[in-house]
Amino acid sequence: MAANDPWISHDPLGEALHFLRMNGMFYCRSEFTAPWGLALPAMPSCLMFHVVTSGRCWLELDGEPPQALQPGDFALVAHGAGHRLVHEPGADCAGLFDLPRAEVGERYEVLRHGGDGKPTQLICGAVRFEQPAARQLVALLPRSIVIEAAQLPQRQWMQDTLRFMADEAGQLRPGGETIVTRLADILVIQAIRAWIERDPAAQGGWLGALRDRQIGRALTLVHADPARDWSLATLASAAAMSRSAFAARFSALVGMPAMQYVTRLRMHTAMAELREHGRSVGALAERLGYDSEAAFSRAFKRHTGLSPGAVRRGIA
Repeated sequence: MAANDPWISHDPLGEALHFLRMNGMFYCRSEFTAPWGLALPAMPSCLMFHVVTSGRCWLELDGEPPQALQPGDFALVAHGAGHRLVHEPGADCAGLFDLPRAEVGERYEVLRHGGDGKPTQLICGAVRFEQPAARQLVALLPRSIVIEAAQLPQRQWMQDTLRFMADEAGQLRPGGETIVTRLADILVIQAIRAWIERDPAAQGGWLGALRDRQIGRALTLVHADPARDWSLATLASAAAMSRSAFAARFSALVGMPAMQYVTRLRMHTAMAELREHGRSVGALAERLGYDSEAAFSRAFKRHTGLSPGAVRRGIA
């Protein structure tokens, strides 16, 4: 891919959001009546979300005060931490996998629980991100994010989307499962965008580097083609900077030297391919630009402390 390719995004932060392609682990429509409480277990490497479509509830996450959720609110638990949804703070909870559920599709189910009191309905899900740039972005998120519909400038759009989503979840006509999951993915990205726009913590570090016109362009090129034979010279040229100025600015904004970042991105890509797709070590070595399988294996073990074969076999 040429460094002056006109198709390379001029919005590196938007490009990072583009990488937020989600692999849905599960989605469910939850129908609760007070008194009720749901305990969700830790799901490492997953982002969990909850959309309140009617009624009210509370999100409880250890170490944080309970957060009230109103109709239209959207809550993210970013790092797979165990948490609770309850009709009131401190309510007794049943475990997610201890409750009966109606399986509607391979990844979609309906969950019902509670007594004879006020109803609350939610759409919940757990998703995982495979692309390393997306994982790096998600790693920067706080433990939880609550987007209040009333505070969003896109309130009408969000409300219309939620109504459409709730209607599809309630009826699940042919193709309804696909519509619900796609809309959920869009809402997750919208919630992350809202956090980036309003939280000072999102203005520096790697996200700040993406906003930098020159360093952001270099990052976009590396994310799009990590296997290319990148060098400090080619990256500096793509950013229209001298090598010394580029190296200093990249390290200052990203927190590590440019070539270390390239290698780390390649190793994260390899880790995901080995664990989740079972790619062969030889194929990965060729794909990521290594001259031999042995050279790739040495680099992988040096950076991860694990052998590629052990990761591929699921024993590391």
